[in-house]
Amino acid sequence: MAFFEFLDIDTIEKSWSVELIKAIRGKDKEILKNAKFTLEEPEKKTPTSKKSSKAPQKRCGLCGKTTHLTKTECCDQWICDDEDQYVMFSYARNSCHRNHDRYTLCAFHHLEGHSGKWQTCKKCRESIETEIYVWYGTNEYNFEKLENPPAYEPTRCAKCNKVIRLGEGGYSQCGNEYFCMTCGGFSRLLEK
Repeated sequence: MAFFEFLDIDTIEKSWSVELIKAIRGKDKEILKNAKFTLEEPEKKTPTSKKSSKAPQKRCGLCGKTTHLTKTECCDQWICDDEDQYVMFSYARNSCHRNHDRYTLCAFHHLEGHSGKWQTCKKCRESIETEIYVWYGTNEYNFEKLENPPAYEPTRCAKCNKVIRLGEGGYSQCGNEYFCMTCGGFSRLLEK
């Protein structure tokens, strides 16, 4: 594996720009020789054991990617800047940014303008049905998960009594009643 595969393009460009400027000015002729060696035979270059003094690399706190990042508005965490990849009405869960923004108490708390920490916010707790509150606080789209979530009775289909997981979708609602995909008529729509 080449040395460059461990670095993001910004790091490479910045470090090479600085080093090449020094070399061009004649302050360090060895840099050009080392640069040539690195480019010609990167697999033979051995990493040094010196500890790096540079800051840790930015990475998405959900998936770990290190490129195309932004910070969340709610909690100032690094996250993939990938909301543009979402296809409207697909309900896909393939965007770190969109998932955190749509399916967490952290983002809900921020978007509602509540004060204090989301983990102890009474307004958040009272605004959302318990099952959804627990899911929003404990799902994989959180940087920090809700400790000691409240217990709740599972939601069941009003017609067949099948358990419905509100956080995962696949149900319909009429008033205070929930219906599974079969009883809600979704299966008939999917057959066509």
